Amino acid sequence: MHRATRVQLDSVPALVSHGDGQRARGRLQVLSETGGLLQLARALAEGDFVEVAFQVQVGNVRGMAEMLTPVRTVPGSVFQPFRFVALGDDDHDTLRMAVNSASDKSFFGLRSRSWTEPRS
Repeated sequence: MHRATRVQLDSVPALVSHGDGQRARGRLQVLSETGGLLQLARALAEGDFVEVAFQVQVGNVRGMAEMLTPVRTVPGSVFQPFRFVALGDDDHDTLRMAVNSASDKSFFGLRSRSWTEPRS
């Protein structure tokens, strides 16, 4: 089974909305085409279906997601993964471009740091 490419982000602001109108602000730390990792002030219930919205360089993404079990807690924050369960075509295209762009930058950044010119 192929695992989706994951990219580290520079803490992108995100808005998480429940069906009952409650909202939570968070920061998106990791992103893939299938989901991501949010840093939140407090954990949401595992299995909650929410709307996640955020802006990346290539545009806005808004999709329905299922919250998963928190993976880490630090004072004042919890890191909680989610998986997308529904994305519009435009949102999916934007998400794919964002992940591909970020993974290309990571790849080329790694390559450029490890490459050195031959000595003459």
